[in-house]
Amino acid sequence: MNTPDHVAAVLAKAEAGGAHAAELAALRRRLRQLGEPQAGRLPGEVLEPLADLPRLDELPEPPPGQAREVLDRLVIVKLDGGSGTSMGLSGPKSLLEVKPGTSFLDVLATQVLALRERHRARLPLVLMNSATTRDPSLDALRRYDGLRMPGVPLDFLQSREPKIRADDLQPVQWPADPELEWCPPGHGNIYTALAASGTLDALLGAGLRYAFVSNSDNLGALAEVRIAAWLAAEQVPFALEAVRGTLADRKGGHLARYQGRVVLRETAQVPDGDTSFTDVERWRWYNTNNIWIDLRALKELQAADPAAPALPLIVNRETVDPRDPASIPVIQLESAMGAAIGSIPGARAVHVPRSRFAPVKTTDDLLVVRSDAYELTSDGRMRPSFDGPGPVVTLDQDFYKLLPDFEQRFPAGAPSLRRCRRFEVEGDVTFGAGVMAAGDVRVTGPRHVPDGEVLGG
Repeated sequence: MNTPDHVAAVLAKAEAGGAHAAELAALRRRLRQLGEPQAGRLPGEVLEPLADLPRLDELPEPPPGQAREVLDRLVIVKLDGGSGTSMGLSGPKSLLEVKPGTSFLDVLATQVLALRERHRARLPLVLMNSATTRDPSLDALRRYDGLRMPGVPLDFLQSREPKIRADDLQPVQWPADPELEWCPPGHGNIYTALAASGTLDALLGAGLRYAFVSNSDNLGALAEVRIAAWLAAEQVPFALEAVRGTLADRKGGHLARYQGRVVLRETAQVPDGDTSFTDVERWRWYNTNNIWIDLRALKELQAADPAAPALPLIVNRETVDPRDPASIPVIQLESAMGAAIGSIPGARAVHVPRSRFAPVKTTDDLLVVRSDAYELTSDGRMRPSFDGPGPVVTLDQDFYKLLPDFEQRFPAGAPSLRRCRRFEVEGDVTFGAGVMAAGDVRVTGPRHVPDGEVLGG
């Protein structure tokens, strides 16, 4: 049971760890939410599906002068705090190769420099890093001359909070590795971290009005001048890009209507036994985690409430050492940045094409991006080369979950997937060079697929 004593203990540890007043206010809110019935849960039975959304291809293309003006007030923010531990990585996930010799950060830097040249606008790039990813990521970007913009920080740090014991809600103690006593509070932390780090004031002071925020592992998320101009013209304080749901979105968050407002439901908010989450025909619109923020509007919200915007709670249950399932069970209190659509007055969603949503969360996704299903252009665009919704890959997690095991089984690179709808691998299968998959493919092992083999129709 959540009591004032537990709340005080968690807040005291956070404050001793250097938390800013705004970070403490946000943590206090999540601790209060934890004590509510059905904390962090959103059953499908209380939700209603959304009707059609405005489409990106219906937004007007602004004239060149207006395009440059609005983009000159835009900052590109990339969430770069992930270390890819779920894939067996120990450093920044953004340094993982997506094409031979090219990492996520290489692609992002190329995209930003190309957009600047095209529109003759400032378009600064800012990373939200963790303590683990900061130094390696900034080192990787030093090779790009002119990327850093005077007066604008190249990065800021996400917050950290105490992990909480699942049994008594006290801050967990783990003397074997005290760093494991802490966790990030989800990407919804960006609003508080912008303020607590001083980055929000620095951006506004540099004459920047809008922020386009996306994950560093989503290479389809380029700054789009039509959305920026739409925000400015209609004074939209917050916008979320959504795609039409497919089976590939079985782990993503979807939009719905709840008590008269639009909400975002993430996987961790689905109650046990609720099978409605994967119904992509009912929940048509899925979150891309590409969001647009009016920084001035955010500043005004936080003047009234330092923990604004108020976000729904996500309760993430783990063990204190994620590599040791026998270690102490803990609760991590998180939030999703896209959930601000339900709490910021005037927030909107916009329907964008699938090309703006190509995240890499698992080795399944990595195989698709490394394959010929996506072409990397000279200006950093990850261009789909498939027709329709794209290939859905399912690899056996006993053999392909971790990157070293994955690469051992694809030593010559990914098979051709541009003509593939489904690619399922069960068991231990190693693939040779020049393998091509078409239609619906299922491969079972143990097996070695020889060079040049054609799988499927």
